[in-house]
Amino acid sequence: MSTTGLTTFNPNLNEIVEEAFERCGQELRSGYDMRTARRSLNLMLTEWANRGINLWTLEQGSIMLMANQITYPLPINTVDLVETIIRTGEGSNQTDINISRISVSTYSTIPNKLATGRPIQIYIDRQGGQTYTFTGTLAASINSTVTTIPMTSLAQVPYAGYATIGSETVYYYGTSTQADNVATGASAYATLNNVVRGQNNTTAASHTSGDSVTNTKFPNVTVWPAPDQGSISAPYYYLIYWRLRRLQDAGNGVNVEDIPFRFQEALIAGLAYKLSMKIPPAMDRIAMLKAQYDEAWQLAADEDREKAPIRFVPRQSFLGTGGNA
Repeated sequence: MSTTGLTTFNPNLNEIVEEAFERCGQELRSGYDMRTARRSLNLMLTEWANRGINLWTLEQGSIMLMANQITYPLPINTVDLVETIIRTGEGSNQTDINISRISVSTYSTIPNKLATGRPIQIYIDRQGGQTYTFTGTLAASINSTVTTIPMTSLAQVPYAGYATIGSETVYYYGTSTQADNVATGASAYATLNNVVRGQNNTTAASHTSGDSVTNTKFPNVTVWPAPDQGSISAPYYYLIYWRLRRLQDAGNGVNVEDIPFRFQEALIAGLAYKLSMKIPPAMDRIAMLKAQYDEAWQLAADEDREKAPIRFVPRQSFLGTGGNA
């Protein structure tokens, strides 16, 4: 007898939930059963992101560095960066240079954060990606080149961050307010200062007075020193990174899950365990289902690892003797 010749088994969400309910000794009967299972599954996928690196969620990306700009947004579904390098040149002249990751504590101790040169250190700010609408709106129309944005109010506006106006995202650093000055006749103003236009792969554009402004907590990176050269027309430095992205949501009943086939058993076992804590008749199976989940996860996680040998390279430094050798 011949084999099927197929390797396409990949159960959709409805089949995954049915299997999980059956392991709980129950049947999937109502729309609410599917709803509560989908919620538990999404929470479990969040848990998986906290269990460590899932290799199938690693993606490579690059950011073109601009002269004197130190902060750059990452894709909103970024969990963390696992490797980063600075690349100069192209083709046969391309050179990749290591850039060291530092903590916020180390970054805060750098005396001159706007010093320029080739970036050698990087600080990663792992924001959550939430979006908030500012109370204030655009106070006046602006063109695509201004670096100060007038606002009707700065209530609850962070001192620095990312603002989105229409289809454009900008980075700003610093805010200013001034009340009406009766003596000089100067009008009150509120502004976002030191604005870098066209961030997050958007294009700088003109905007109209009254447009709403939102603030998105993009994950972002800050490099030091600030790049000493580079522009859109003449790029010089690129930040090349390998990021750990979020797992995609569970979706509806016809979707397949954002996991390789090796993790299907762990996914179903984990969902059955999560459901058993919410279904009274299945609560006597909690311990058994948790043991099955832990075993299935460990088997899959042990296989989902780098198979290449590890190479350690010591960082060397040299001190002068202060005299003749």
